[in-house]
Amino acid sequence: LPLALALDAPPDIDPAGYLVSEKYDGVRALWDGAKLHFRSAAPIVAPAWFVARLPPVALDGELWMGRGAFESLSGAVRRKQPDDAEWRAMRYMIFEQPGGSGSFAARANRIEAIARQAAWPQLAAATQELVADRAALQRSLVEVVQGGAEGLVLHRADAAYETGRSGALLKLKPMNDADAIVIGHVAGRGKHAGRLGALRVRTAQGVEFLIGTGLSDVRRDDPPAIGSTITYIYRGT
Repeated sequence: LPLALALDAPPDIDPAGYLVSEKYDGVRALWDGAKLHFRSAAPIVAPAWFVARLPPVALDGELWMGRGAFESLSGAVRRKQPDDAEWRAMRYMIFEQPGGSGSFAARANRIEAIARQAAWPQLAAATQELVADRAALQRSLVEVVQGGAEGLVLHRADAAYETGRSGALLKLKPMNDADAIVIGHVAGRGKHAGRLGALRVRTAQGVEFLIGTGLSDVRRDDPPAIGSTITYIYRGT
């Protein structure tokens, strides 16, 4: 389905002009006014009583069981026969109005009004807040991550509704670093033909993966030796 998708925000982004909300670790769900769908457009089989409480307007949000409960949620929403107890533990957190007119700030106000009118705790508008400056944004990020959240979402308050990825919608997650052992060199292709394309590495936990971005031309011409330990920076896994 053509939905609004977020790009990664630079770590030092200035939040001026953005509304900021929590990035929920849930399952993206689109309500078209009659049926619930996954982002893939496949139907979500929800209990009839849950669907009956949703308003007859298009909504975009995430089904959510709370921080750190993604595994349980993911299993629950994919059952062919929904379990009432699992669905009563869910909330539908709304953060967009597909095709809605006006600015995002205006759409956010309408979403709040829709949630109030529904008067049902399981349908909630994602809290959208203005953040004073970069320092306040970083404090908010630290606070939500320490509480078990994935990070924050920044949406330009003046942005019209659009699908796909754009600078109007950004996700901000903490930057982390870790060590890994180089176990292989993968040859480059295209503009990197004849030199390193990626490092194959293994973590202390035994996870193997490729690092192919963030490498300078000098590093590609003279890569870290197999068996050496490198430090890499990442955002989410």
